[in-house]
Amino acid sequence: MPAYHSAFNDEPDVRQVGNLAILPIRTRIRGPSPLATDPSAPDILDETLDLFRANSFFRNFEIKGPADRTLIILILFISDCLAKIAATRTPPSQIEAGKSLNTLAVDNFPLPGDVTFPLNSHYAPAGSRADADYLRGYLTQARQELAARLIERLYADGTGKPSKWWMCFTKRRFMNRSLN
Repeated sequence: MPAYHSAFNDEPDVRQVGNLAILPIRTRIRGPSPLATDPSAPDILDETLDLFRANSFFRNFEIKGPADRTLIILILFISDCLAKIAATRTPPSQIEAGKSLNTLAVDNFPLPGDVTFPLNSHYAPAGSRADADYLRGYLTQARQELAARLIERLYADGTGKPSKWWMCFTKRRFMNRSLN
């Protein structure tokens, strides 16, 4: 059974930095992301949240386009978010988890082409310093919005504790990798 790939691989005229797709995001957070033309249509972050649990079972992932590379980075970020929430002694409240994940989202992280980036063999580095800065801004904005949407899904049941159906994926590693 093959892994689930991004529906945005077929999008025409998508800007790429390195070989990573810069896709529109519906967001309230300021940043360089292109704005989504249809606010009701799902974006790459919705797709990442929908495909995270299914793709977490796969050790191999065939990259079929630049949107898949963006999807991989975002799925690995969700894994790191769940691990951060699970690392606390007691389950954090929704507000505490939001603060913790927002801090994780804006922390310094390696980009494709950096020595410490874990998937350098699959990603091309940014062509220039300006492109690298643009990519860092885009990924920071995407990570912040993804963390906010993840918190909404984790605490959707109203119990004040993270959903066990999401937290059971803390030990699973997509492609046996982590961004840390």
